[in-house]
Amino acid sequence: MSDGGVESLVIERTVDAPIDLVWAMWTDAGHFREWYGPDGARIPEATIDARAGGRRLVCMEMDTPGGPMRMWFGGEHLEVSPPNRLVYTEAACDEHGVPTPAADLPPGHPAVTEVHVDLAAIEGGTRVVLTHVGIPSGSPGAAGWSMALDKLAARAGGSGAT
Repeated sequence: MSDGGVESLVIERTVDAPIDLVWAMWTDAGHFREWYGPDGARIPEATIDARAGGRRLVCMEMDTPGGPMRMWFGGEHLEVSPPNRLVYTEAACDEHGVPTPAADLPPGHPAVTEVHVDLAAIEGGTRVVLTHVGIPSGSPGAAGWSMALDKLAARAGGSGAT
């Protein structure tokens, strides 16, 4: 999907859990640490101030052949409408939330992206639609989100990739 010339990743999942639980899994740091990231990733630290203007800071740790690698992602909540819609910015940063300079990012990687999470209560669970503006479908980020949403669905009580 393209949003005004900017690539956007869209992933949908049906989760066998009530919408309030799925909302909490996105907005409560304790829940978020349990599922976020691709397979093999750990989230040793996460701070989520889920209100418009509230900040978020997440540390993702992965084992690599050269040893553990830590990546930090920070941003700001732009829209928080419980339990249906969450919109936040995301940028690579340091452990204090200071964004990584664009010159230090991989070529073509946007300095700031935007994540939209839309939830809808459906019979038997919750429909999750994730849109990550600035991340192309088929990118490593897309694969990571797919794995993360599978983990969210499994932890919440069931999965249904669609």
